[in-house]
Amino acid sequence: MELTVRRLGRQGGGDGLAVLSREAMDELGLGSGDYVVVSGPSGDHAVAQVLPSDDADPRTIRLDERLRRTARADPEATVSVERTEVESADRVTVALPEEIGVEGGLKLTLRDELVGQALIAGQTIPVTLRLESPSGPAERSVPVRVAETRPSDRVVVRDWTKILVSPDPAEGLSIDPSEYPATNDARATYEDIGGLEDELEQVREMIELPMRHPELFRVLGIEPPRGVLLHGPPGTGKTLLARAVANEIDAYFTTISGPEIASKYYGESEERLRDVFEEARENEPAIVLLDDLDSLAPERGGDGDAGRRIVAQLLSLMDGLEERGRVTVVGTTNRPNAIDPALRRPGRFDREIEIGVPDRDGREEILRIHARGMPLAEDVDLEAMAELTHGFVGADLESLATESAMYALRRVREGFDVDGELEADLLASLSVTADDVREALRNVEPSALREVFVEVPDVTWEDVGGLTEAKERLRETVQWPLEYPEAFERVALEPATGVLLYGPPGTGKTLLAKAVANESRSNFISVKGPELLDKYVGESERGVRDVFEKARSNAPTVVFFDEIDAIAGQRGRNASDSGVGERVVSQLLTELDGLEELEDVVVIAATNRPDLLDDALLRPGRLDRHVEVGEPDEAARRAVFEIHTREQPLAEDVDLDALAARTEGYVGADVAAVCREAATAAVQSFVRSGATAVEEIFVTADHFERALDEVGSGASGGDPVGRGDGLDG
Repeated sequence: MELTVRRLGRQGGGDGLAVLSREAMDELGLGSGDYVVVSGPSGDHAVAQVLPSDDADPRTIRLDERLRRTARADPEATVSVERTEVESADRVTVALPEEIGVEGGLKLTLRDELVGQALIAGQTIPVTLRLESPSGPAERSVPVRVAETRPSDRVVVRDWTKILVSPDPAEGLSIDPSEYPATNDARATYEDIGGLEDELEQVREMIELPMRHPELFRVLGIEPPRGVLLHGPPGTGKTLLARAVANEIDAYFTTISGPEIASKYYGESEERLRDVFEEARENEPAIVLLDDLDSLAPERGGDGDAGRRIVAQLLSLMDGLEERGRVTVVGTTNRPNAIDPALRRPGRFDREIEIGVPDRDGREEILRIHARGMPLAEDVDLEAMAELTHGFVGADLESLATESAMYALRRVREGFDVDGELEADLLASLSVTADDVREALRNVEPSALREVFVEVPDVTWEDVGGLTEAKERLRETVQWPLEYPEAFERVALEPATGVLLYGPPGTGKTLLAKAVANESRSNFISVKGPELLDKYVGESERGVRDVFEKARSNAPTVVFFDEIDAIAGQRGRNASDSGVGERVVSQLLTELDGLEELEDVVVIAATNRPDLLDDALLRPGRLDRHVEVGEPDEAARRAVFEIHTREQPLAEDVDLDALAARTEGYVGADVAAVCREAATAAVQSFVRSGATAVEEIFVTADHFERALDEVGSGASGGDPVGRGDGLDG
């Protein structure tokens, strides 16, 4: 059957797989898991295991990247497909290119590469080997010829298959550096990119289309785009995206970074830049990647002229009198505003594409990519992992997968001798469990939020006692716009930007903010007011800007300003702070209600002195929702007692209703202090009695009596400052 090749996509799940429509499988007499031989246009063969798909085109076959390379069949090529029978291999002999010596250590690497693969005698397949080079060991993709297979010429390599390396090199087989580059992520493809569907489509439109079909632009009478600037937080996949496009269209690819071209000699840096572009023109179509462009071409006007000369040379190369040819320049940066403005105009970088932090679905897609070849236990839930990894970028998720695998390795490390041979049973039993993933999560932080204090709170509404009205107001303000955006669009309602929680100390304002962030599945950035203040002019304002910039790039985000009265007091009241307080307030006002919209970012501020806040902050459009978090009534105190004692072994004489009635005037923090003191008294009684069985520890009514005497009339100390302020909620 003649079929057209399509990419397998990220749903593949491993090497050596092909996807056919059920109609084509019926015509070929195939069942799920059967094997076919795919013959490419140049006569190269590949054996693939087939899976059915209900939505596949009947005249197409989806192949993964390894199969496409083995059969030498690019996407849209026509291949011949026929059913075949394969047997489990007893022995496979492979021949290596002349450049690679036959080493004993290669057999184990080859086994890892070949297990599970279907092979046909005489075919050439790409494998990744760890080889020694002048600069040290490096992973390299190399071609390997299958010299002999037993018991038949079409086999599947199993764990028990004996792998032999022929002492004679494969005749006519050599490593082409352009096809088999020596880099760890050498053959990045579109299947390796997750969570960037829209961004990938834009990049392909800007780069792949002009290179594959330049005639389209000639017919339209326009110049094709020649420059793309990819910007976004570090680790989101900007460089990977550029490499994948270059690999998929078989374009010449070269990278420039600032330190590589920098030279102390006058004019040498510019000469190196010219050489790179000249080489790209000689090998067009070509892609030149300017990695970390902000370090290579910073805004001119600073000290020294070296940076100015490099920027001027780059401008000339990108848009000079000399024709650039079919050379596309891709720049990457996480600081687009630090780049010289002359580069950011049409004709140089025609399109700026933001590569942002992935959402929940994007994170799940990235996790599936990194877990493709990983032996996962049945209790590993990638969807749940995606929910728990707020703020994680692609590099963080890759690190999470690696750390999980390392924890799995540590579990079995004691079972083998590092210097000895590994047993097959040990390798077969190795898997990554949910416990390994949980351990790894504790050690991997989201890099996009590393500069600010961030946490994904584990506080739920059940942890907040009482405060029914406050909880409901917060749900309406924060949760509803994220859960029911269609309802807000229907009535043209803009979600509230900010919420002010005010009330006495210890009533649960911070707890409420954490709970609403957790329940709305948002990132949570906590800012202590005094942390932002700095003695140097402009630094405090920069701190405010950085917080909001991080919040925007990692939306949905809840930004929580604790003790906001410390940084946003009435302007003009204090003349002794050199104006820093007024500048911070002005910066806050600009961020809350400026030209740049806060999309999916909610600001929650807490204070027990709302009378000290600047009036401009409290108007509609800024902190427009005012929620009073007052003293709890008896029923609320009963709920708080129940929350703080639910994990304590209470004696039968403890009456929480009576305790709630006796603690009139106590706030949530006071009740927590009483429960903590009672537990402390129980431990003291246990230790002093000389008992040894911890099962005998119970918190009794007497312990609570001692706790009430210790805490007194409330940890808030009577009538705290800020009660009864009269602010309308």
